[in-house]
Amino acid sequence: AVVSTQSGHYAGDDLAIIDKIRGSKYPDLGYNPYEPYVDFFSFEKMETPLVDTPEPKRRFVPSKWEHKKVMKIIRAIRNGWIKPKEDTGPKRPVFYDLWGSSSGESSKNNPMHIPAPKLQLPGNEESYNPPEEYLPTPEERDEWEQTDPEDRSRNYLSQKYPCLRHVPAYPTLINETFERCLDLYLCPRKMKRKINMNPDELLPKLPKPKDLKPFPTTQAVRFSGHEGHVYTTDTSPSGEFVVSGGEDRTVRIWESTTGRELSRLALPDTVTCVTWNKAHSMIAVAAGDTVFFINPGLGDRLKVEDSNKMLLRRTEVKELPTCTWYPLGSGDPTGPRLKITHGHVVRHVTWHNNGNYLAVVMEDAPSCPVLIHNLPKLSSQKPFNKSRGIIQKVEFHPSRPFFFVLSQRYVRVYNLVKQAMVKKLMCSVKWASSMAIHPGGDNLIVGSYDKTLVWLDMDLSVKPYKSLQQHKKAIRDVVFHPRYPLYATASDDNTVIVTHATVYNDLVRNPLIVPVKVLRGHKPGSKYGMLSVVFHPHLPWVYSGGADGDIWLHV
Repeated sequence: AVVSTQSGHYAGDDLAIIDKIRGSKYPDLGYNPYEPYVDFFSFEKMETPLVDTPEPKRRFVPSKWEHKKVMKIIRAIRNGWIKPKEDTGPKRPVFYDLWGSSSGESSKNNPMHIPAPKLQLPGNEESYNPPEEYLPTPEERDEWEQTDPEDRSRNYLSQKYPCLRHVPAYPTLINETFERCLDLYLCPRKMKRKINMNPDELLPKLPKPKDLKPFPTTQAVRFSGHEGHVYTTDTSPSGEFVVSGGEDRTVRIWESTTGRELSRLALPDTVTCVTWNKAHSMIAVAAGDTVFFINPGLGDRLKVEDSNKMLLRRTEVKELPTCTWYPLGSGDPTGPRLKITHGHVVRHVTWHNNGNYLAVVMEDAPSCPVLIHNLPKLSSQKPFNKSRGIIQKVEFHPSRPFFFVLSQRYVRVYNLVKQAMVKKLMCSVKWASSMAIHPGGDNLIVGSYDKTLVWLDMDLSVKPYKSLQQHKKAIRDVVFHPRYPLYATASDDNTVIVTHATVYNDLVRNPLIVPVKVLRGHKPGSKYGMLSVVFHPHLPWVYSGGADGDIWLHV
């Protein structure tokens, strides 16, 4: 019932308002929240628009500030300053199909998936109706049955059935399937990638030898006269004469083009090394523990006279702690003018390019086996206080004050001005035998008794740039040509291998090393072969001295 407000009761409209308030609705009874929407701005077309300003240009041009902001974010992502948030939720386990094929989805999810090896397909022996020649004889059947199962070549014997429905069940099917599963599960497998490559592409592309001429190819002149081994040979600076020494204790001078012997000098001991001075008319000869200085009297007359004055200047014996200088006078015009005794057998001698210094290597010296003699001052000095290893050979740098010392396994480079070791090069051989310096001075080759030739690049590394094994026996001597890009190696296998070696001025290109010719000619029979090799100073000719007592000129 509806009562009046005067008596404390509510009317009907008041109750409706209270219900709307309690229902969170609008309390006005006449308000309709769902009236149709009226678009006041677009339902009537106006003749004059509200805004008629033209569109600004910035709405059609990319924003410069947005571009800077995007580039800043990109730079931060590239530098790793902004990283995506890691998913910290629980990771789903990943399962791989071990028995699936290599073309399935497992190969995509597991890149290291290795498919199982396939079984060998059955042949005629496993057929239910094999040919007669595949059926075993009774003797073969008895032998197969008596053999242990582990030693049998196969686990079955061929049998013949009239039709397929007469073939019984295979008795060992479950056992073989189980062993197959064990093999797949327990035996490890290794992924082997097959590389489809032509073997010819792996070989370096080298020029043809005919494109690298000139180099010696033919035997031309034979120098015959020595008795026994010819240990050493050398040429005059002009290339007109050749000097040699050997086991017969003689030093002989020859004409280089005809092979005619010009002079012969007998010495008291075996000649181990001869070297012709490139600046003076002088030959240094190592025989036993003595170094003899000979003026051959060949070539320029002024040089001959100056060399005589240098050798005959001292008339008294000069004793030093390391050696003794003996003047021999000018009684014999073809004999030695001066000699130096060392107390130990001299193995090797070499001249400096200016012709005033001579380096000597001795055997079994107690302190230092290397001495450097100053010929104008008639003095000697030890470059080292003690020797490091067994020294085989020494050489002077062609243009810089460097001194190369070859030991059994290393090449040490010393600066004579600073009196310090500059570099220590590794030969990577068991026993080095000989060494030659490239005319440029930055490369050298080392021959060894274990048939290996090593090319060392001082600018590249302390380790060998190339190791070549071209000979079948020990390498006795190596030499560079002073003008042509050639070097030669002499070995006990009675061969001289001439190799083209171009050294480029830029450091980017590696030296080009191409063997071009194998020279033979000496008689085999001795355990030694070719013992010395030397190039002509101006022409692509090479002289080789062998254990048969001959010297050959190859042109």
